[in-house]
Amino acid sequence: MVLAAFNEEQNLGGLLRKIVEQSRETSLPFEVIVVDDGSTDRTWQIAEAFRDVLPITTIRHPVNMGLGRSLADGLAAASRIANAGDVVVTMDADESHPPGLIPRMFRAVREGNDVVIASRYQPNARIRGLSVRRCLLSYVAAAVSKALFPIPGVRDYTSGYRAFSSESLHIAYQRYGRGFVDQSGFQVTIDILLKMRRLPVVFGEVPLVLRYDLKKGPSKLPAMKTIKATLRLLLKHRLGGKGLLAANS
Repeated sequence: MVLAAFNEEQNLGGLLRKIVEQSRETSLPFEVIVVDDGSTDRTWQIAEAFRDVLPITTIRHPVNMGLGRSLADGLAAASRIANAGDVVVTMDADESHPPGLIPRMFRAVREGNDVVIASRYQPNARIRGLSVRRCLLSYVAAAVSKALFPIPGVRDYTSGYRAFSSESLHIAYQRYGRGFVDQSGFQVTIDILLKMRRLPVVFGEVPLVLRYDLKKGPSKLPAMKTIKATLRLLLKHRLGGKGLLAANS
């Protein structure tokens, strides 16, 4: 499980406690990788405090480097330690993604999917506490991405709550090398899907109850910067994505 965290001292402890409870209830052996992206609060200390109750690896960036770099480091570390049959989950560290959904995502992988997305656009999905502006931004990004790059089984292109079979990650790293996760900002979530759509993997979704009302602290998503970066990314892929296939770049 990969958690990218930046100044999440108000949320990380609560999330890790829920992960511990979920592991005990389901008897699923969770291992957690926390990437502290240059936090200036107690995020690092809180993650370290859970070593006695949860198998946890911590990676610390000396300065804030962005969501993309955090996911790059976290997914690379998870791919290195994952065995055949393992499932790697990425989720937000702000308590908006409920760990109770993990067993369902695991089952969806076991049922034959390689990548499973916790989706806001499946029947029975719910969103609590997210502004109309943020909802509209996510919806437009998903709609444009789907129109330009349809992926069977995928509606939500920007949800960061995902489960990957270890085999699908190994295939992705074999194909792209370090270039698999090379976007710095929030557009990285779309970029990962657009790269994996070129691979022999099966995508699926489960409905997400997004609890943004449980998140403490301000949003860290720079809206206009993300919109511009996403448009550039989609144009790059649309025009052929030069360099996308340059493995080990």
